[in-house]
Amino acid sequence: MKFFSSFTFRLLFRLLIINLLIALFVYLIRNTELWFTIFGVGVILLASLFSLYYYIDRMKEDINRFMLAVKTQDSTVNFRARSYKSSFPELYRSFDDIIQVHKRIQLEKESMFQLIKTILEQVPVGVIVLKPVDKDVEKAEIVFFNMAASNLLQVPAYKYWHRLKNHRPEFAEQVSEIIDGGKKFIEIKIQDKLTQLSTELIPLNLHNSDHIIISFQNIKDEIEQKESEAWNRLIGVISHEILNSITPISSLSDTVSSMVDGKNHLDTEDLEDLKPALLTIKRRSEGLLDFVKDYRLMAELPTPVLQNHSIGEILKHIKILMQPFASGKNIELKVVQTASKISLRLDIKLIEQALINLVTNSIYAVENIEHPVIEISYRLEHNRLYIDVIDNGKGVDNELARKVFIPFFTTRKNGSGIGLTITRNIMKMHHGSVEIQSQPFERTVFSLVFKYQ
Repeated sequence: MKFFSSFTFRLLFRLLIINLLIALFVYLIRNTELWFTIFGVGVILLASLFSLYYYIDRMKEDINRFMLAVKTQDSTVNFRARSYKSSFPELYRSFDDIIQVHKRIQLEKESMFQLIKTILEQVPVGVIVLKPVDKDVEKAEIVFFNMAASNLLQVPAYKYWHRLKNHRPEFAEQVSEIIDGGKKFIEIKIQDKLTQLSTELIPLNLHNSDHIIISFQNIKDEIEQKESEAWNRLIGVISHEILNSITPISSLSDTVSSMVDGKNHLDTEDLEDLKPALLTIKRRSEGLLDFVKDYRLMAELPTPVLQNHSIGEILKHIKILMQPFASGKNIELKVVQTASKISLRLDIKLIEQALINLVTNSIYAVENIEHPVIEISYRLEHNRLYIDVIDNGKGVDNELARKVFIPFFTTRKNGSGIGLTITRNIMKMHHGSVEIQSQPFERTVFSLVFKYQ
C-alpha cells in the first residue's frame, strides 16, 4: 500500500490544507479588502472541514455497521468491496472475515440443532421442553414437542402448556408435583388403557431464560417382562425347595403306610422302625415351615421411619453389636470414623439390620483365613455416601456376584439365602443400593450406597 493512499496521509493532508486555508483566510481579512477572494477562501475552508468530517464519519458508520451486524448475527453485510478503496483495507477485510466466521458458526449451530432435533424426534422417549413466561409454568410456551411425546400421550404437538393440561390434566397435575426437578412414576389412563410412564424433569437456564425439560417413556411392557422373569425365578426357587422337602416326606409316608397297612396293632420292633421315619418327616416339615417363614420375613419388611442419624452413631452401634461375635471367632473387627457428624435420614433399625447381614456374611467369608480382618468405614464420592464392609475373605467371583441377591440363593451350608436380598430391599426403601467389589482372598467390599447432597 502506497503512503499517499493511507489514512494517516489523507488525514494529515486534510488538516494541513485546513490550517493553510485558515491562515490565508485570517490574513486576507486583516490585510486586504478583497471580499470576493475572502468569500471564496471561506467557502473552500468550509468545504474542507465538511470533507474531513465526512471522511471520519464514514469510518465511524462502517464500524457501527460492523458492530450491529455482529450483535444481530447478520451475515448478509459485506465489507469486501470497501477493502479495495478504503484507507484501511486490512481492517475491512478483517470485518468481512469476522462476519463470515459468525456466519459459519451460525450455520454449524443450526446444523447441530437440526441434528439433535432429528435424533430427539426418532428416539422412543417423549420429550417436551417448556419455556415459562415470567416464571409462570401455567403460561409456559412449548418450544419442543417430539413425535414420541405426541404418540405416548395421544395428543397433537401443542404450542402451549395450558392446552396440553386441558387435554391431559392427570399428566399435567402429576408433572407439577416435581416441577422443581426430579423423577416420578406416573400412571394415567389413555383411551381406557392404563399407561405407566417413568418421568423426569430437569430445570435449565439458558441465556437467562428458564426452560423445563420433561422426558418420559412407557415402561409398562418392561415392568411386565421384569415381573414375569422375577415370578419365574421365584417360582423356580420355591418349587425347588418345596420338592426337596416334599419328596422325602412323600417317600417316607409311603414307607410308614406300608408298615402299618393291614396291622391292627404295632409291636415294639415296628415302633422302633417307625420312629426314624416319623422324625425325618417332622424335621423336613419343620424345614419347609422355616423356609416359608424366611420368605414371609423377606416379603413383609416394615415401612422405614426416617429420622436424622449420624454416621458415627450407626458405626458405634454396629461395633457394639458385632464385636463379641467377631471376637468369638478370633476375627479382628475394625470400626473407624465413629466420631463422624455427617447425618442421613434413615431408619436406623433397618440400616443396622442391613449392616448386620453384611458383617455376618463377612464373618463367614473369612473362615479358615489367616489373620482375618473385617473393617467398617464410610466415604463420600460424587454425591453418594458409601458405608463399606471390607474383608479379606474368599470373596465373590463375577458369576456369583450376579446371583447373590436372588432370594434363597446361598453358597453357605445351612444359610437361608435371604440376608442379601433383605439388605437390598432395605436400601431400595431408602432410595439407595448395594454394591459389590471383590478380589478373592485379598479385598471384598460390600457397600450400602445412599444419595447425599
